[in-house]
Amino acid sequence: MDSSLVYLVQTDTTVGFSSSNDEKLNIIKQRTKSKKILQTVNSFKTLKANFTRVPRKFRKTVRNSKKTTFIYPNLKSFRVIPKDDNFHTFINKFKALYSTSANLTGDSFQGKFAYEKSNILVYTKVDFNEKISSSIYKINKNKIKKIR
Repeated sequence: MDSSLVYLVQTDTTVGFSSSNDEKLNIIKQRTKSKKILQTVNSFKTLKANFTRVPRKFRKTVRNSKKTTFIYPNLKSFRVIPKDDNFHTFINKFKALYSTSANLTGDSFQGKFAYEKSNILVYTKVDFNEKISSSIYKINKNKIKKIR
């Protein structure tokens, strides 16, 4: 499997595009390059080894959260996918991928658009459907703030 391709997949939260190339995702969604895209990772071990450490004060909060994205002190955002989620099987093949909803910025999910813009469709037992996006929290060493 080639991580630089754009995959259309039912993520743990909604229908999304996943790729190791964040620039491709920004072009597809027609959004500015300065807007950062979150990364989904397969485990806390991958998060710590390759990207960032969770501030000590918030480790328990982050570990116990479900369908939640955290922006860390390094200003990068990550969501750890639980092992019991169907999306984990996909993300585990890559360890980490950029992930964003499968729509134009500000629009809702349109199947035709999503199919045309993706290189590979990843089908599961669950059909593609738009759900609620993840909650987003920004954390630093001492405080946590809800963004969405």
